[in-house]
Amino acid sequence: MRDRIEHERSIRNEDRALQRRHKQIDREELDPRITYPSYKSFDEFIDLKRLRALDNYLNERIQKHIRTRDDEKFHTGDLTIDAKAAKVPGSRIIYLSKSKRDFNYWDLNVAKLWEPAEDATEFSLLMDFIRTLPFKETARMMIMYDGSGNPVTAHRDHHRPNLLHEFVWFRTSLTKPFYMLDPRTGERRYVESYTAWFDTCNQFHGADAKPGLSVSIRVDGTFTDEFRARIPVPSCNLASTPSLWACIGDKT
Repeated sequence: MRDRIEHERSIRNEDRALQRRHKQIDREELDPRITYPSYKSFDEFIDLKRLRALDNYLNERIQKHIRTRDDEKFHTGDLTIDAKAAKVPGSRIIYLSKSKRDFNYWDLNVAKLWEPAEDATEFSLLMDFIRTLPFKETARMMIMYDGSGNPVTAHRDHHRPNLLHEFVWFRTSLTKPFYMLDPRTGERRYVESYTAWFDTCNQFHGADAKPGLSVSIRVDGTFTDEFRARIPVPSCNLASTPSLWACIGDKT
């Protein structure tokens, strides 16, 4: 009984600290033209036909991993919507690139610190597609999958409003119920496109439970100069850049 009481007290304290951190992020200044939840679709910039054609190819190889491999478990990080929420919801990761040193989250877009992983060879057609994305350089690349049907806890990736990661999140079908969540209102916006770039600091993201296999891919790196020229840059809170672009359109 005493152990249970102590555990519950610990959880309450952890949740108070977590909510203070969320409130601190929510107080950060934002461009008034931004509304949440929001994301920027990249569907207009990529070859959707080629992406959709990878669906069976990707699923077959992931099913093989499910049968024969014990891939790394996906961890949401500590910034979940509340302290009791699952930080290891059941998803798994297949890395297409690996860090040359001990992993540091802040390095995930630094290309010189990453190199191809062994599994990149197994997914060669996916790697070929990734080379068509608007990147000058790529860094962390990973497949996230879940065959257990569990939801992915709503979470933020980081707490630094002036940190912007350039990445593309994408999928080969529209079956994964992936959403952005505005912490101020509780409103969810489900991603309706095959691709997305989104603010991972000022809003939460997560996925609903879904029977069967759910798959998405994330590629971090540095966008090309030509692509960057389209992107409006906020005067504060760089992490909000994808949402500003989603709300006001191309840089003018």
